Amino acid sequence: MTADDLARDVETGTGSEGLDLLRRSVAEALGTGLLVMAVIGSGIMATQLSPDDVGLQLLENAFATAGALVGLILMFGAVSGAHFNPVVTLVDRAFGSVSTRDSIAYVAAQIVGGCLGAMVANVMFELPIVELSTKDRSSPALWLSEVVATIGLLLVIHGSVRTGRAAVVPFAVAAWIGGAYWFTSSTSLANPAVTIARSLSDSFAGIAPASVPMFIVAQLVGAVLAFVLIRFLYPSTTVEERS
Repeated sequence: MTADDLARDVETGTGSEGLDLLRRSVAEALGTGLLVMAVIGSGIMATQLSPDDVGLQLLENAFATAGALVGLILMFGAVSGAHFNPVVTLVDRAFGSVSTRDSIAYVAAQIVGGCLGAMVANVMFELPIVELSTKDRSSPALWLSEVVATIGLLLVIHGSVRTGRAAVVPFAVAAWIGGAYWFTSSTSLANPAVTIARSLSDSFAGIAPASVPMFIVAQLVGAVLAFVLIRFLYPSTTVEERS
């Protein structure tokens, strides 16, 4: 870049906009990576601490994931909106809350960050940096669970924001995901980036690569249905607009 190019960017704001998008994308990558570390790392720890009790393993995994979600959304919400999830970003794009350029950057950052997070989680527990999961998760019941989990997640987010309660989103999202670990047969992945990342760890939270495509399809179906429901249930964005 020449001095003239830099001066032109300063005058037009292009340079600052690019830096802002980079900052937000890094936040999305870091947040998604830390979320995946929480999911995979707590799953590995749970199997080590409670090797003979799968129910307790799931409880430990769900509790750690929910706790991490609260912290991560509070940590990065003011920077990028704390999406950490391509379906959240895509629904926001459908509503016009983010641009196409920003959406592409967010989704790419989420996938890359999630995969790096899985690798770090593996290394933290002295496992191979990449160890493809052998845990097959393939059945109509699991796919339906992902549709339900994704719809619920998006309704929790938009229901809170559109009724003037954005401050409760970190806790509402954590409560939904923590609960959905238990009432969905898929244990509520509800996130394409996390789904892809979990295929890189042959651990408690893993998913076989062959199972990933249909999980993502189910999550996208859930996102479409959630978009329709959000438009119908919350035609106005705040309490004040409806009063």
